[in-house]
Amino acid sequence: MTDNYTPQERALLLDLARRTLDAITHRQPAPTVDLSALPAALCEPRACFVTMRYRSDGALRGCTGTLVARRPLAEEVIYMTEQTAFHDPRFEPVMASDVDDLHLEISVLTPSQPLDFDSPEDLIAQLRPNVDGVTLKFDHRRATFLPQVWESYSDPKVFLSLLSQKMGAAPDTWRSPRLEVETYQAVIIEEEF
Repeated sequence: MTDNYTPQERALLLDLARRTLDAITHRQPAPTVDLSALPAALCEPRACFVTMRYRSDGALRGCTGTLVARRPLAEEVIYMTEQTAFHDPRFEPVMASDVDDLHLEISVLTPSQPLDFDSPEDLIAQLRPNVDGVTLKFDHRRATFLPQVWESYSDPKVFLSLLSQKMGAAPDTWRSPRLEVETYQAVIIEEEF
């Protein structure tokens, strides 16, 4: 499993995402890929997120993904581009008129690892801001923040409080002894702004 993608591999993934966005917003089918013609790294099953932001002001336009590798990376990028464009519940579906103003970012994730900690203070001590993506699990709820979210919320207590709220729980849920935490890292592949 690779985490070092060549410039050509990065360009291929971004091209797939861009072509998917163009096609689906014009009511055309998403592109298909011939895995035998792609570099091996793009055929490995990998989890990923696709994020869309407006080029004009950097505002979020959508972000969806999976934490579990389910299909070859190239196919996952196509699938997640469509999910982000049409099925992020926070936003209306992307229209063809929006496409030129959208910046695409693909986050290829490493497998999640459980984080063992003894206390809320120990949890904070073990987190690596700007490195770790974090998933909180509490009862039947789960939510994650990609590593890039640290750029907006660098204080670990604020980060964890907002992530607790994202999963529909109280802001201090991250302090619960029943909380489960997983971390992962991401390779960021993005278009130029």
